[in-house]
Amino acid sequence: MFVTQQTRDGRVSRLLDTVRKVYEFLTEETTLEAMSGMRETLAKIALMTSGAVQFIKNYSATEGFCTSITLTYTSVNVTWYQGRDQGRDVEYEARDVSIAYIEMLDDLMQQYRRHEDRGVQVDAFRVLEDLDLDGFARARGVGLNRTKRCLDGSRKEVLTDIINWIYDTGENVPRILWLRGRAGKGKSVIARTIALWFKNTGGVGSCFCFSRDWQAEHLEEKMFRTVSCDLPERDPAFRRALADAVAKDDALKTTSDIVLQWKRFLSEPLHKISGHIVGNVLIVVDALDESGAELSRRHLLSVLAPAQTANLPRNVRILVTSRTLPDIERVLNAAQHVRATSSDDVSAGLSERDIRLYIMKRMGHLRGIGSAEVHGISQKAEGLFEWARPACEFVNPSGVKNGPVKERFDNVMHLRSGGGLLDAMYRAILEDSIPKDETTLTQFRSVMQQIMSALEPLHMDVLNKMRCHFPGRKDHYVIIAVLERMAPVLSGITDRSSPVRPLHASFYDFLMDHSRSGIYFIDTSDATGLAFATLQILCDNLQFNICRLESSYLANAEVPDLSERIKKNIPHHLS
Repeated sequence: MFVTQQTRDGRVSRLLDTVRKVYEFLTEETTLEAMSGMRETLAKIALMTSGAVQFIKNYSATEGFCTSITLTYTSVNVTWYQGRDQGRDVEYEARDVSIAYIEMLDDLMQQYRRHEDRGVQVDAFRVLEDLDLDGFARARGVGLNRTKRCLDGSRKEVLTDIINWIYDTGENVPRILWLRGRAGKGKSVIARTIALWFKNTGGVGSCFCFSRDWQAEHLEEKMFRTVSCDLPERDPAFRRALADAVAKDDALKTTSDIVLQWKRFLSEPLHKISGHIVGNVLIVVDALDESGAELSRRHLLSVLAPAQTANLPRNVRILVTSRTLPDIERVLNAAQHVRATSSDDVSAGLSERDIRLYIMKRMGHLRGIGSAEVHGISQKAEGLFEWARPACEFVNPSGVKNGPVKERFDNVMHLRSGGGLLDAMYRAILEDSIPKDETTLTQFRSVMQQIMSALEPLHMDVLNKMRCHFPGRKDHYVIIAVLERMAPVLSGITDRSSPVRPLHASFYDFLMDHSRSGIYFIDTSDATGLAFATLQILCDNLQFNICRLESSYLANAEVPDLSERIKKNIPHHLS
């Protein structure tokens, strides 16, 4: 046993030495010009290095000789697709993962030195496959938002745990990790940080973010189709498999059958190319609870829960985040191949540390705010990141002069948390932003009803143009005059390039519950004004041949500049 362990340690040392030599060569003996023509090979080198380093970290972290002995990794069959040599599969059958990584990195470096790259072949594959992604009915507004990520140095323990799960090479590793917890605990930021990190390392992956703003779009019916459109851009093997699936049945591009989408767009292609993808495949599904009513996600859960999902290829991972709603909890908790972890279980000390980092970055430079104030407000947050964010914005509002910083800080510290800390924060912001006279309150309710009733989030200028068509002249006012102090809870106020929407779903919940919001309650059941304005805009602006097409004999797809014509002739509020 001792000799075996020495041999295994030696292999890991060789692997570390190989990684060092690879990067020494790339940083000292090559040029940017040489690199520019070898993007595909360099991407694979980066992926192999990520996997190798994670393996070494896991190996080194084992405690004790007996524990280390379990890291045998025998009978590992690492199959890596090479685009050369008539497309042969080169199999590395090694007794140890470290040997497999060494051989793969050596082979990649040989490719690099011989200037063999699959980039040209990938382009050829795309021409031959004729995979028309434009024909896929993809979801809007679900992509990765790069601004919503963890602050450097925060959430280290949770992020490390998820990364270790992604790279775990064990046979019985759960394919799905469910990160659950109450609103405001930072689940979405964690998920998007992981997705952004994976994307930046060149991984094959996709991130799909549900949002209450887009529920009317029935995003759940487009989720797997949208995910399947992301993966081909990262891996040519998946692109070929997806092209085969679509070639057999073109109707798949627009089907709303969720189970069929999962089977034909993801499950079957991933099994078909198992062993041909370098590294891991990661699919992030954020805010599943915001997909809509329970019925809207029944089929999604029926796909994630069955035992067949446990048989996905070993390198496939699905990260799901949500609040702990009864239907989600019932299904995912019962599935053995789903690992459940809770953001609520993070210790109070770690949560306070991370929130203190955030508050120091946002307010540490302000006059009158020192370490004692930062410590006090981080304790007041009680582990809720979504409370800390609007609290910082309240103390130091962007572009609005609202009294001394210290005075506003004291107001936050004196908030009573009866009915919930978030509710208390929302009430404080509204009381500070919206005077309690009936005229202002009526205008606030009307504007928020317009924002919350729209089919999709709209920009400020579009909202204003629509408001000009409301039936009563008393409703024709500039929206920013009502919302100018609402930046702590709404996007699109200070940054006009973003649509106006609540920054967190919990603000929706607060406004739509009369028992919580009181005089600020928004009733979305009667949107007569918005309906009237919509019809009036259509009456005033619709016209025959609105895009000035020269011929009615061409299909839309055959008009080369149709998108430019639409942009020029159909304004956003009309669209």
